[in-house]
Amino acid sequence: MMKRLIDLGLAACGLALLLPLFVPLALLIKFYDGGPVFFVQRRIGRGARPFTMFKFRTMKPQAEAGEILLTVGRDARITPMGHFMRRYKLDELPQLFNVLANKMSLVGPRPEVAKFVEAYSPAQRAVLALKPGVTDPASFAFFDESELLSRKADPERFYRDVLMGEKIRINLEYAAKATAFTDVVLIFATVGRVLGLKPDIFAWLKIALPKAQVREEP
Repeated sequence: MMKRLIDLGLAACGLALLLPLFVPLALLIKFYDGGPVFFVQRRIGRGARPFTMFKFRTMKPQAEAGEILLTVGRDARITPMGHFMRRYKLDELPQLFNVLANKMSLVGPRPEVAKFVEAYSPAQRAVLALKPGVTDPASFAFFDESELLSRKADPERFYRDVLMGEKIRINLEYAAKATAFTDVVLIFATVGRVLGLKPDIFAWLKIALPKAQVREEP
């Protein structure tokens, strides 16, 4: 109950403060290529139930004809405006509506597309008992995930076979001892990281978060 109250309160406050950004962002997206403003995708939520997740569109319209699974480094499909929005996570703002609709939480495992969920091991499927979130400790640990993937010969295989499992492990370990306080701290730490505060500022936070243990393989 407390987690839901925090979600409602912070999401409502966030929308009240950030809604003035929505109109100029929407106009800029339209200005660059005239395509749709929002990127709408089916993701897998709690209980393995699919739901519709909203983002501001950051890719060229023709790049979104099928499921977009991963973006890697300076992906050529991303528009100039899209790179700016991704840098500051502005494309994620519409997910606050998903939070208000009780489909997502502010803190919870990032929801995956069905293709990756189908690759979960029986143990990894435990993460589907958790409500997906806008941010999570795995996203904080792998803040530069796109750059990490860009250094791999087969980014999708590396994500599916290595990184995805590590993110699930981190999220399950965090969820086992999470409190309202740790969630609020993680939310504000994520905002600080997006605003460009140096990672070493958060050394104290990393003490409380599960450690990332990614094997360096291609």
